[in-house]
Amino acid sequence: MKLFQRLGFPTLFFNTKDKRLASSIKMITGRKPLNLSLFRLALTPAGLNEESYKGLKISNERLEFLGDAILGAVIAEYLFKKYPFRDEGFLTETRSKLVNRETLNAIGIKIGLKNTLSLVIDSRQFTGNKSLYGDILEAFLGAVYLDRGYQFSKKLILTRILIHMDLDEMVSTIYNYKSKIIEWSQKENKQVEFTVIQVNGNQQFKEFVVELKVENSQVFQGKGSTKKKAEQDASRIACERLKLLHS
Repeated sequence: MKLFQRLGFPTLFFNTKDKRLASSIKMITGRKPLNLSLFRLALTPAGLNEESYKGLKISNERLEFLGDAILGAVIAEYLFKKYPFRDEGFLTETRSKLVNRETLNAIGIKIGLKNTLSLVIDSRQFTGNKSLYGDILEAFLGAVYLDRGYQFSKKLILTRILIHMDLDEMVSTIYNYKSKIIEWSQKENKQVEFTVIQVNGNQQFKEFVVELKVENSQVFQGKGSTKKKAEQDASRIACERLKLLHS
C-alpha cells in the first residue's frame, strides 16, 4: 500500500467513509492525505477517551505538540523577514498574539475543521474545551508535517492559515511594557525606578540586567542585549506579575 501511496494513489483502498474524510482534508490542504491515519489521530480529541487494545489512551496531544512547534517556526521566520528592523521583544510578542488559542480556534473553524472533525467522531459524545479547534488545528498541522514534510507545511501555513490573521491589527496592539508600567504608576501614584545592576559579556556581546523597583518594595529583573530591551523585559515581567496586561 505504501508503494501505491508514493505513486499517487492514496485513496485506492479507502472505504466510503475514508474517502469523505480524505476529500475534506483535501479541501483544507489542497492535497489528499498519503497517511489518513495521521489525520484521523489529529482529529481525535483527548475528551473522546479513546483507548487502544492495550489500554493506552489515544488522542491528538502528541501531534498538537508537534504542530505547535511547526507553526511557531514558520510564523517566526515570516515575522523575522517581514520586520527586519524590529527587536526581539516585538517579534516574540507578535508571534505570541498570532498563535494564541483564541486566534487559532477561530481559524480552525474558518478553514473547515469543525466539519472535518464530525467525520471522525460521528455521534460520539466527548468533552471539549473552549480552544478545541485551535488544539485540533495544531494537531492537524503536525499530521500535515509528518504526511507531506516541512516545505508543504510551511506553504500551507503561509497561504491558508496566515491569511486569516489580522497582522496589522495585532501589531498595532503590541504592548510597550515600559510605557504601560509608567502609565500605571502615574495613575496609582506609585514610584518606579529602573536601574542597570549588571552588564555581562564583552564589548561585542553584551547582556544588560535591569532591576525595576516599584515603591522600593517590589523588585523585577529583566535581561536584554541593550539597556532598552532589558527595561522592556523587566517591565513585561512586572506587567504579568501585577496583572496589568488586560487592564
